Order: sequence, then structure tokens, then C-alpha cells
Amino acid sequence: MIVLLLCAAAGPAELNASLPGTADHLGWWSAVPLAVVACLALLWRRGHPRLVVVVTTACVSVAAGFGYLVTPVLLAPLMVALYELAMVAPARTARCYCGAAAGVIVLSALLGDRYGNPWPLAIINPILFLVLPVVLASVVRLRQHSREEEARHRVAEERLRIARELHDVVAHHVALANAQAGTAAFLARAQPDQAQRILTELTGTTSAALRELKATVGLLRQPGDTAGDSPREPAPGLARLPELTAAFASSGLDVQITVEGTKRPLSPSVDLTAYRVVQEALTNVTKHAATSTAHVRLSYGDVRLTVVVLNTGPTVRAPTPAGPGFGIVGMRERVHSAGGDFQAGPDAGGGFTVTATLPTRAPLEPSP
Repeated sequence: MIVLLLCAAAGPAELNASLPGTADHLGWWSAVPLAVVACLALLWRRGHPRLVVVVTTACVSVAAGFGYLVTPVLLAPLMVALYELAMVAPARTARCYCGAAAGVIVLSALLGDRYGNPWPLAIINPILFLVLPVVLASVVRLRQHSREEEARHRVAEERLRIARELHDVVAHHVALANAQAGTAAFLARAQPDQAQRILTELTGTTSAALRELKATVGLLRQPGDTAGDSPREPAPGLARLPELTAAFASSGLDVQITVEGTKRPLSPSVDLTAYRVVQEALTNVTKHAATSTAHVRLSYGDVRLTVVVLNTGPTVRAPTPAGPGFGIVGMRERVHSAGGDFQAGPDAGGGFTVTATLPTRAPLEPSP
């Protein structure tokens, strides 16, 4: 602010003194009060940007009317005020104030020119240097808007990802618990020992559901939150398939796993996506298919992994009329977000096949 004050005060007299015939007519004392007022007005530019533009425009206009050449130094306080106005006011308002200020200053400069100042400068300087801060502010606001849009897009994607996690956890464990409870009720009288074993496994199923729900909801916790902190389990992956198939076995579904090719390390997001596809597909088998077996095939290629989940039993419990639910939709979104391809539908044998082809590394993830 001090530098701006000195420039605004000393600049007009110094620049005019360099023009023939003006050194004897204009001194620097007449510019000081106007420069002081214009610079002090900038202190209120954030709270009252429109008023500050009016005050600084008046100061420049009076100086131009005295015969001072309209230079960037003389226009500096008004340029700062216009930039601030353009940052907070609508674009149309900023353009109106800019045009009005330029018009008033050009008119004052032309009417007050008594010393032969170059008239093109009296016209070009106000227009050029007053449009500049408005354009600059518009560019800055556009970039800020783009960053805000990108941030909102990332938040929406994160919410969708957490919603998919919650759906997969709840749908899988609730369906599995329902199947285990039904099996236990069926065996309660004929085979009480086996029913008791299934009920014990049901307790493990509900406990696992609570742990995964806690871990998923923990993603919503703010960085500074400390209440209820507990170690979070790592995200599940294909290494937990034996545990997953054992849980389904307790509900009466025999899952066979076949691995083709050489196992390759997967990125965490791809590993989680593959696991969730298998989990959701098997959950759909228990909910909708009349079969006691399912087959999972993992085919490892050089850069891609193909996951196939199929069952040979017919579909006996169709989706509700309101729609197919979120299972297949969620699997498709997961696979596509990981850069893969997804297909799901009935096969020729009357069963249902889910196929997901995934890259071994998700997009934008570095290689180890």
C-alpha cells in the first residue's frame, strides 16, 4: 500500500514533466491529495468494492481534468479496485463499472487537456488498462470455478464408492445370514448338532458384517476425529476367497474355485474390485438361483485378470418389478471405474454368468 501511494503521488508529476511544455505548469503537489484519497479508499475495497471504484474513478478523473497524462501509474488504484469488484460481483456489473469509469476518465482527459498531451494516450490508456484487471479477475474466477467443480465431482465419486461398499457389505452379509438362519431352522429337529454349528457360524457372519460396516463408515470420519478410534482392517482382496467360500458353504452353497495362468500381483483397488464382484455374484446366487453349487474362475493374463462367476441352476426368485436392484449395477460401476469390462446375463444352460475383465493395475496407479 505504501509503494502504491508513493507511485500514485509521484508518478503523475514525473511523467508529465517529461512532456514538452508541461514541466512549468504541473507540479506534484496537486496530485498528492488525489493519490492519498484513492489509495486510502482501497482499504475498504473488500467490504465496499462498488463505492471504492466510484471514489478512485473520481480521483483519476479530477487528475485528468487538471491536465495530468492518464498513465498506468495514475490508474493503479482504480485497477486494483476494479479487480476486487470483478472478483466478487457478477461479470455484467464489473463490465458496467469498467465501461463507465473508462468513459468518464477519457472525457475528463480530453476536456482537461490544456498542455498538448497526446490524445491517443488519453483514449487508449484508460480503456486498455481498465479492461485488463476485469479480464484477469474473470480468468481467476473461471479457474476457481473449475477447481470447485472438480472438487465436487471427486466428492460425488467418493460418496458413490462408499455407497457401493455399504451396499456390498450389507447385501452380502444379510443374504448370507438369512440363508444360514433358514438352513439352521430346517435342520433344527433332524440334525440339531449341524444346526448348532450353523448358528455358531451365523454369529461369525454377523460379527464380520459389523466389522466391515465399521470400517466402511470409518471412511466418512474427519481427519481430526479421535473418538472411537480403532485399528481398521485392510480392504479385502482375492486372498480372502477361501474365507468367503467357507461362509457360503455354511449356508449350503458349494463354491468351486479354479485358477488359470500364473498369479500376478494386483493393485489394491483392482484386488478389492475383483473380490467384491465375486462376493456380490455369489450373494445373488444364494438369493435368486435354485442351485447348491457355483463356480468361480480366475484367469490371469499378462496385463489383465478375468473373473467369471457362474451357476448352472435356474433363476427361481426374480428381481422385483421395480427393477433389478443395485447388485449388477454396482458391479458394473466398480469394474468400469477400475478400467475393466463387465458382462452379466443368463447362459444357454439356464444358469447365470458374471464376467469381469480387469487390468492388473488400475488407471493412474503406479507400478510397484
